[in-house]
Amino acid sequence: MEERIREDMEASIALKRKAMRDLKPVAEAARLLIEALSSGKRAFFCGNGGSAADAQHLAAELLGKFRKVRPSLPALALHTNTSAVTAIANDFSYDEVFVRQLEGLAGPGDALIGISTSGCSANVVNAVRWGAEHGMVTIGLTGEGGGEMKPYCRVLLEAPSRDTPRIQELHITWGHIICALVEERLFP
Repeated sequence: MEERIREDMEASIALKRKAMRDLKPVAEAARLLIEALSSGKRAFFCGNGGSAADAQHLAAELLGKFRKVRPSLPALALHTNTSAVTAIANDFSYDEVFVRQLEGLAGPGDALIGISTSGCSANVVNAVRWGAEHGMVTIGLTGEGGGEMKPYCRVLLEAPSRDTPRIQELHITWGHIICALVEERLFP
């Protein structure tokens, strides 16, 4: 059992080392989010399953606090309103649950962070496409290849792996780094 634990820890460390070869996309994502939030714009997050958990986690870090007590930042994970999600899924389609909310809540210059380990989740792809077409700052977190959402992302954080758990571990690491940079820049 301990050997299996060691193997998983080593795989996680190896992926993070591989991802450190190009830190520019993470810095650019942080810069774009800082620019949007400092201009009075909002941050919207979306994902499914574990990526939804990451989206909610990161929105909470901005809305509440990350490392320091500071004013709240406008951030929302789009899956958290279950009445909206189930109504939209029922009346339209699950593929539209994020787009319909963006239509009512988002505007040009707002940031949209779409999280999908495959980059192919239809509802996330649709949201990022809509965001790109409507002047939002689109940031994607995916696995290797970027999937279908890649062309719609102004900046793509592409984990160099196809192993879902490892991708998700890197996504939350990147998310925490971005939250730290946002706090440092907006609240020195």
